Amino acid sequence: MTLALDPVVSVPATLNAEVPLVTGETVEYANLDHAASAPCLGAARQAVDEFLPWYASVHRGAGFASQVSTKVYERTRDVLRRFVDARRGDSVVFTRNTTDALNLLARGVPRHTSVVLFDTEHHAALLPWRGPDVRRIPTPRTRFAAVSAVEEALAGCPEGPRLVVLTGASNVTGELLPVAEIAAVARRHGARVALDAAQLAPHRAISLRELDVDYVALSGHKLYAPFGAGALIGRSDWLRAAPPYLAGGGATKLVTSREVVWNTGPERHEAGSPNTVGVHALGVACEQLAANWGPVVAHEEDLLARLRRGLAAVPGLSELRLFDDEGDRVGTIGFTIDGYEAGWLAAVLSAEYGIGVRDGAFCAHIATRRLAHGQQALRASLGLGTTVAHVDRLVLALRQVLARGARWTYGKPDGRWAPVPDPRPLPGFLA
Repeated sequence: MTLALDPVVSVPATLNAEVPLVTGETVEYANLDHAASAPCLGAARQAVDEFLPWYASVHRGAGFASQVSTKVYERTRDVLRRFVDARRGDSVVFTRNTTDALNLLARGVPRHTSVVLFDTEHHAALLPWRGPDVRRIPTPRTRFAAVSAVEEALAGCPEGPRLVVLTGASNVTGELLPVAEIAAVARRHGARVALDAAQLAPHRAISLRELDVDYVALSGHKLYAPFGAGALIGRSDWLRAAPPYLAGGGATKLVTSREVVWNTGPERHEAGSPNTVGVHALGVACEQLAANWGPVVAHEEDLLARLRRGLAAVPGLSELRLFDDEGDRVGTIGFTIDGYEAGWLAAVLSAEYGIGVRDGAFCAHIATRRLAHGQQALRASLGLGTTVAHVDRLVLALRQVLARGARWTYGKPDGRWAPVPDPRPLPGFLA
């Protein structure tokens, strides 16, 4: 296990591994699957190691370790407020991940809230909203048309509370959506905006106030802190008025045989012993990113430009795009290659080249199937752990596979493409 640093731009270091190939060699893992789960920041791992001897109960312990743990937990709320430039009075509710955060919000909106969202959202944003008050909009082919479509949908909503749910960056294509423009439209129609920042937060600075959105949801495992924590950050009034997300200890002020008095702060939705270790790691990762946005963005933009140039020269490769107009994007590219099954290609890239990419529909089935014309797709996604050598290895590997085929045999022993046989040894802790 090593720390991966780009040789040109100094960015926070991540943990990386050497992986075996079916040919018997080992190579540095080319992790081009950051959009699924990012590798751990070295600083996050170090922070966890330093904190573990002090880990104890939060809020309810008189012991010194409990006091330390409580300070760590509550301090991270302030870290996340700064990370997203939250407003005074905004709540920070710790969750497991973005999916958990958006489900919490869906449970907490007032009754008969009209919800407007695009049908190409990630399932975490798409599925929590059900019923006759939900309007799913087919995503138009330009950003301008997307803004207009939201305005039209909001104009048709009945009187009452309204909410627009929107991703910051597509997990299929990496394209940024016009969040500020859609938020301005939402304001004209008295609507709030919930931002799914799972794919945006690891790559760009976010300001709730500048974007004028009301809620933001994010995940630690996308933010180089894969310890099971996420957050919902935003306006407190709906959350205070909502029934507790979970019923249990920590969410209550008082329990008697006749009544339950619930907390009114973020603890109202955080019943049970919290994941203090994960919360601490998330805060440290956010601090690391916030202190290095310039190098982080430059690193990813250089690699993305190199990757797009390389992929454009691969025969039969089509890049997936939501919008016909060019715009800002993060380092995620979905693509198909004519005549090749995505799962087979992903298996070959892993087994013969030590490259990790994602294949399938990326938990955004409507978007992927529409853009890939019913096929599954491949996705390469960049981050702090990516180097120029990783990008070049992917491009070269694709060209070699298309030119001469695979060097190994592949089948579907468990329903997914895999080398048959697979001689790669598992790491020692699994042996």
